[in-house]
Amino acid sequence: MAFSRFFSGSQPHSNPSQPSSADQAETDTIRRIVRALEEVDPARRHFLAGFAYILARAAHADLTVTEDEARVMEHVVSQIGGLPESQAVLVVEIARNQEELYGATEDYLVTREFKKAATEEERQAAVAACFAVVASDHEITAEEYAELTEIAEELDLTHAQLNVIRNQYRDQLTAIKQMREEQGNSQVGQ
Repeated sequence: MAFSRFFSGSQPHSNPSQPSSADQAETDTIRRIVRALEEVDPARRHFLAGFAYILARAAHADLTVTEDEARVMEHVVSQIGGLPESQAVLVVEIARNQEELYGATEDYLVTREFKKAATEEERQAAVAACFAVVASDHEITAEEYAELTEIAEELDLTHAQLNVIRNQYRDQLTAIKQMREEQGNSQVGQ
């Protein structure tokens, strides 16, 4: 696939003038993100393209990306990538647009390729950053949590590693908030 060739650096084996529609969408996603990072080392560009896309995937889990989520993504991409704010903003916008347009098709593919390129520590940091993004509004919905769990599984995080990250955000999980409210209401009624 085009995305695999992108990460491995190998040249396509087929005629590049006749890509399949899936390959074309996949290639366009990566090309747009990488073009925004031309001054960055190629290996780092590949890492950041996947990283930004995964953040956008998490943010879009509830089918909307808030301005707060976008700002957190920009900050994280800037910090992790050592990018100036203007480049981080562009990378995040491209990743957001690609996620919104092609998310259902590309989510697993991009995450799988990121997993191949990232260390265990980087994969854990990506999941932690995803939690920070979706918690920017002080709530993590069931839909967002399900997506975060799926991302963690696709990145081969153990349940213990995911639990360490999740516990940092337990007060933002809407299911826990609802449970606490119900417990509070039942105690008031007694």
